[in-house]
Amino acid sequence: MEQSVYSTPPLDANHAGLRVLVASSEAHPLIKTGGLADVAASLPAALRQLGHDARLILPAYPSATRQLREPRVHCELRIPGCRASVRLLEGLHPDHELPVYLVEAPDYFGREGNPYTDLSGRDWGDNAERFLLFSRAVALIAQGLPAIGWRPEVLHANDWQTGLAPALLHAQPERPAMVFTIHNLAYQGLFDRATFERIGLPAALWNLSGLEFHQRMSFIKGGIVFADRVNTVSPTYANEVRSARFGCGLDGLLRQIGGRFSGILNGIDYQAWDPASDPMILQPYSPDSFGLKVENKLDLQREFGLPRSEETFLLGYVGRLVDQKGVDLILEILPELLTDARTQIVMQGAGERRTEQALSEMAARHPHQIGVYVGYDERRAHRIEAGCDAFLMPSRFEPCGLNQLYSLRYGTPPIAHRTGGLADTIVNLTPETLANQSATGFLFDEARAEALREGVERARRLYRDQPEAWRALASNGMTQDFSWESSARQYLRLYTEILVERRAHRETEASAALA
Repeated sequence: MEQSVYSTPPLDANHAGLRVLVASSEAHPLIKTGGLADVAASLPAALRQLGHDARLILPAYPSATRQLREPRVHCELRIPGCRASVRLLEGLHPDHELPVYLVEAPDYFGREGNPYTDLSGRDWGDNAERFLLFSRAVALIAQGLPAIGWRPEVLHANDWQTGLAPALLHAQPERPAMVFTIHNLAYQGLFDRATFERIGLPAALWNLSGLEFHQRMSFIKGGIVFADRVNTVSPTYANEVRSARFGCGLDGLLRQIGGRFSGILNGIDYQAWDPASDPMILQPYSPDSFGLKVENKLDLQREFGLPRSEETFLLGYVGRLVDQKGVDLILEILPELLTDARTQIVMQGAGERRTEQALSEMAARHPHQIGVYVGYDERRAHRIEAGCDAFLMPSRFEPCGLNQLYSLRYGTPPIAHRTGGLADTIVNLTPETLANQSATGFLFDEARAEALREGVERARRLYRDQPEAWRALASNGMTQDFSWESSARQYLRLYTEILVERRAHRETEASAALA
């Protein structure tokens, strides 16, 4: 077994052997609340397919512990400032030959359901303590534990729940290279000064160059300030968050770090999301057998209790029911959309109670045109992508978005606001893009109900009046390549940049010491 010593890594990103620890607060299917979970599982799996030794670490939630393959207790962890028993479990990911470490601390993570909120939807009152403990565990393992016999050359942390790990490691001389990925800047892990003092972080971190953010403590700022490289999950969103409109108060810092900040588009797992082989849908299909897609539409209508009709224009939505996703815009246009008896919509999601209630009430008033499922079910999400004619994504901002990528793969053209990753992945239908066969969906420029309504109307007209053009549009989307391999190679280049810089820095220091 490899010894716990630092070794100089290979400098070629295509060379096998980089050791990468991916730290995340969720990973599909172990625990999932959003797109972070898909990325956290898919990226290290893709890195391993490229020949690198990537491993995943996350908290030992009950659902994660139950699903871990070949689990075993690895060792006890001594976490500074924590009196509770903490153990490190090791096993394999349910769907990949991917080593997974789980940080087991029952008092902190032994809670069923949402990893961040209680049954009422409120944040757990001890989230600062919970994710500080997780970040401390990540930092320990990133420095190499003899019990593991493995030491990463790169730590890849994700979102605010892991933001303190780079802050805890930055002063360690033999620390790994550190990448911090922002999946959604709106979620920052903000806590008051009293919490900072209570949880026992070094006092030196409380300053504007550290964790302090408008007299509060910001976990996400720890990742931004102290990681070697910071990225977000699409090039357009990386530009947007440098502006006051999208920067959530951190735009100045993101401009300040300059070339350390970039955007890398997420990929999707085409083994899990492929209509030609998807076991979760009724009828497999491909661009060459696109006509078979209608069988999934009829099955979806049956599942949601809607009249079965091939001619009906069926819209879909899967995602969080929050204002960021523009669900209020969908609610605003529904009464007008439903004046057309040949239009239906199915929606799956959970979020703000008032939005859940409004959608349920609307469905009760229009049982033949609206189907709503409050909650999240992975199998149903696949069936919505396969069964709908078009997919709604009116997000006010969207760091990357995965559902539009799933929709493209399933021949379900997205209707989306031109922002973030939606702008980077959807080619708007125009006479020119339709003629040159590059169009893949419908974009609108302002996050307003009227703009969304016009986008839906454009799609509905093409669907009804030009069925061959619709099929060509859908087929264009199905043949796009947003696989994880391309994204993983970009991350490898990022890792390598840091490692080259760190080697050069060490050599410069060594030369200075000898001078």
